[in-house]
Amino acid sequence: MHRTFSKTLLVAAGLLLGTSQTLHAQDALPETIEFNRDIRPVLSDNCFFCHGPDKNKRAADLRLDTEAGLHGKDGQHGAIVAGKPDDSEMIKRIISADPEQKMPPAHSGKSLSERDVQLLNRWIEQGGKFEGHWAFLPIRTAETTAGPVPNGIDQLVHNSLTEHGLNNSAEADRITLIRRLSFDLIGLPPSEKEVADFVADQSPEAYEKLVDRLLQSPHFGERLAMWWLDLVRYADTVGYHGDQPMSVAPFRDYVIGSFNANKPFDQFTIEQLAGDLLPDATREQRIATG
Repeated sequence: MHRTFSKTLLVAAGLLLGTSQTLHAQDALPETIEFNRDIRPVLSDNCFFCHGPDKNKRAADLRLDTEAGLHGKDGQHGAIVAGKPDDSEMIKRIISADPEQKMPPAHSGKSLSERDVQLLNRWIEQGGKFEGHWAFLPIRTAETTAGPVPNGIDQLVHNSLTEHGLNNSAEADRITLIRRLSFDLIGLPPSEKEVADFVADQSPEAYEKLVDRLLQSPHFGERLAMWWLDLVRYADTVGYHGDQPMSVAPFRDYVIGSFNANKPFDQFTIEQLAGDLLPDATREQRIATG
């Protein structure tokens, strides 16, 4: 779990760094417009307040955060016409000179930039493809090209640095490297002997061996568990009124053990959401539910 999860985070960071275009700084439009990356932020900032998920504030019974609202459903017209921005009601309202028709209305304090309008137009020209929540979309492999660094993730970062006229920082010395890696992976400093051994090891695999050793440490699970336990609001007291003690240390140990065992993330979450409902649930799976 930890290797896959960490890799996913690094890939995501690299993709975000790599999305800037070089044509006239950041004003250039992407060649292919993506709803989640390019369109959803524009609609969220300017339109969702009146045409989003909050039914109590929704106007004209129109939603722009759903595929049905954008494209229409059951014979009803939607806000856009795929491939035809000029025929799309959303574009007509956005560029209207009539203050009674123009969206967003002046009193909202919202406004779309020229680039926002161009993004929406190109997105509709390309079919206005809708995307659901990113967490439920298939994982895509980032495209990388040959370059001066061998690792695909590093290549994405390198490309982005180059586009912005930046250079890589100088490689850290070996003492700094082992300290950084130790704090990152196990939350503890290396011992003097560990530092001396790493400095003395001049083999090409020295860094990789260090990473593998730290991943095998029981402290690795403790380090990653810290973030997860914060997210699920782990505590050894009730937290209300008298703040009485409530020992749920077995759940903490379950999380630590799961990270150290590299448990698949789907199994990890299923057990915590409904471990006691699984057929022939084990004690560990019942503990996972807290």
